[in-house]
Amino acid sequence: MNAFALLGTASATLAVTGCVQAALGTGLLARFRRRERGSAAPAPSPLPPVSVLKPLYGSEPLLEEALESFCTQDYPHFQILFGVRDADDPAVAIVQRLQERHPNRDLQLVVNPVIHGLNRKISNVMNILPQARYELLVISDSDIHVSPDYLRHVVAALHKPGTGLVTTLYAGLPATGSLVQMLAACQINHNFLPGVILSRYLGRQDCLGATMALRRDVLDAVGGLEALLPHVADDALLGRLVRQLGMDITIADCLTWTTIAESSFGELLRHELRWGRTVCALAPAGYAASSIQLPLFWATLTVAFLHGIPWVMPFFWGLWGVRALLALGVDRTVGSRRLWPLLLLPVRDWLSAAIMVGSASGTEVHWRGETMHVAPHPAPAPQRGLSAGR
Repeated sequence: MNAFALLGTASATLAVTGCVQAALGTGLLARFRRRERGSAAPAPSPLPPVSVLKPLYGSEPLLEEALESFCTQDYPHFQILFGVRDADDPAVAIVQRLQERHPNRDLQLVVNPVIHGLNRKISNVMNILPQARYELLVISDSDIHVSPDYLRHVVAALHKPGTGLVTTLYAGLPATGSLVQMLAACQINHNFLPGVILSRYLGRQDCLGATMALRRDVLDAVGGLEALLPHVADDALLGRLVRQLGMDITIADCLTWTTIAESSFGELLRHELRWGRTVCALAPAGYAASSIQLPLFWATLTVAFLHGIPWVMPFFWGLWGVRALLALGVDRTVGSRRLWPLLLLPVRDWLSAAIMVGSASGTEVHWRGETMHVAPHPAPAPQRGLSAGR
């Protein structure tokens, strides 16, 4: 067997394995959603009050809709703290409209220009935190959309024995449905989301930045928000610190949605390179292994290596069909009804492969108007003395 035959066989094997992995993740995601819809959140009684911390920076598509979804929670006692660095920030007007529409909600705007360190999001949260009145803290990104029972599910998860941190799965929600945004949605919904839930089933416990919910004493035990300031991947670091305390990261039984707002291909590349380089710096071996999530990339290589062999093109088209059916299943599970993005699947896999190569060859990332460099920082040792059995 010559080198091209060996490479073609290896690519075909990886392509089939990727489809199997996608099928398992799609099935687990569907089961997750059935469980979410089939039962009410078993939250404690009485429900404890919650402080929701929302760091904001500028206006963005669907921002008002995303923030509104937090204001309409079916939860008795909670406050929402919106933080900006500048009183002229466009997000301020949105918060003021929400305050007018929901006069009976405890919605507060915190304007504080102080920058505490490298991570501007965490710096913003540090400015908000002194106004938080309650012991249960929910830190959530500005572009996250949630269902009315979101807080009930998060609080229920926080009360599971041994839990120190709660996070949520999220799907992509294109703001306008443009080609660029649909490519971004394909990455989140068809690759990232099934991969995360499958890795969870296999024992991994990762924190996803869409939601980071924890008790105030747990935050103090890991060194406070100050411990996260020097790092771009604050969610991954917080998860690592909580795990070092011997506590679990629990996924709440609810799905959230993140707005996909990229308006150009350049924005998409910068966003995905930031994410890729951050993950690659934290877990290079795991990031490389995630290339198995690109079955149509491997199938295309199979065609290139084994062109002229009769079964190769039927293999490619058949694999694309299977991948499209699985992607359609994910889309139905997360509430998407568009069919044409299924035609983008091979393009999306090749784009993801290019992003992986770019992520491995650089450390520079662009985020919220800032340029930073990511590096595999060791996690600081958390403080001890907190029981994990609560």
